[in-house]
Amino acid sequence: MITSVASAILYVSNQDTALEFYRDTLGFEVIMDAEMNEGSRWLEVKPSGAQTSIVLAAAEAFDKRPGEGAFLTFAADDVAVTVEQLRARGATTSDVTYEPWGTYATVEAPDGHKLQFNERPQN
Repeated sequence: MITSVASAILYVSNQDTALEFYRDTLGFEVIMDAEMNEGSRWLEVKPSGAQTSIVLAAAEAFDKRPGEGAFLTFAADDVAVTVEQLRARGATTSDVTYEPWGTYATVEAPDGHKLQFNERPQN
């Protein structure tokens, strides 16, 4: 029986650069960093306490282009505060957008990935 989403895959040009961004800028935990077959590398990260992880896969090893792949949306406790924290760490973010369904912003990640984070309105 399927119980949850295990991971999403992002194709990146440089796994070390991607790791630095997700670990050091976004504050994600490294779940696995291991050699695969023929010099490939399994690099998996996730937000602290999260169930779902992100695999930062070398695009070339999978015959993909960097930036090709998933669009990710993360939950945030406070989008405005998260924007301030990310900007203080040198990240490029959008301004906060307020919609009836919730509040969101985006952060630019390596290889053209744009990550969204949002919070739902309080009832």
